[in-house]
Amino acid sequence: MSLQWYPGHMAKAIREIKESLPKVDLIIEMLDARMPFSSENPILAGLKKGTPRIKVFSKSDLADPELNERWKNYFEQEQNIKVLMVSTKHPEKYRQLIPLIKKILAPKMGGAQNATVLICGIPNVGKSTLINTLVDRAVAKTGNEAAITKGQQRIKLDEQLMLLDTPGVLWPKVNNVHSAYRQAITGAIKEAITDNPDIAFYLAEYLLVNYPENLLKKYHLETCPEMPLEFFQIIGKQKGALRKGGEVDLDKISTSFLTDFRNGSLGEITLETPEMMQQELIEVEKMLVEKAEKKALNEAKKKKR
Repeated sequence: MSLQWYPGHMAKAIREIKESLPKVDLIIEMLDARMPFSSENPILAGLKKGTPRIKVFSKSDLADPELNERWKNYFEQEQNIKVLMVSTKHPEKYRQLIPLIKKILAPKMGGAQNATVLICGIPNVGKSTLINTLVDRAVAKTGNEAAITKGQQRIKLDEQLMLLDTPGVLWPKVNNVHSAYRQAITGAIKEAITDNPDIAFYLAEYLLVNYPENLLKKYHLETCPEMPLEFFQIIGKQKGALRKGGEVDLDKISTSFLTDFRNGSLGEITLETPEMMQQELIEVEKMLVEKAEKKALNEAKKKKR
């Protein structure tokens, strides 16, 4: 899947984040627990290194509990970054964030100074829900559509903490095609620019291998087929997603299948593991090297002409 989607407000948001960083004492990045790697913005990772960070895993109740722990261990043990798991089903988890911030910033806060905390993340990851829960009122817009928040806003958490909220931002080009698919599957990318059958087939292929029991349970199947097309033929007929003549409507059943995943009715699922991340990073690096070598070769040929 080739993805090029970078609205003007996202470019502006990145500029504003960079301008705000000198005054920021701690950075919170919200990640989708179903895809911690693919929802981690590489642009943000390189900004103001050395600043304390917290990774907040949203939608943790929709993710695989075992993999939640593996990802938590990865960030805390390998990167020394604190992780907090949250979900809308357990709002009390959100409220653990302020004490955690103050614990991390204890040396600074001990001097009765005010602190500025930046919160960022990709679109539709749940930042606004987190903020509204923390302040116990609706100060940030929420919704299931990607890119609800359009500009920065400053929100007072308490007498010492000021929160700088930023719009959900992607990055200009997703080099890892697997990450692009996962972002599309979870709804981080607007559906209007994606091909539902394409991303639904990608999801089905992954689930048939890694979570077949979830599919058996959800769709009341005796056995799981090996190929996505056969799977969609079966559940398409089951759900009545048919065209004239009885042919399965792949657009309709793909949309229905993606909805089943996004609302959690397929069960607790995580789309990637730390091991998958490491392998995909190797593949991306190899691809970039090959691309650079090809470009250099083409430029060399042009000079000879």
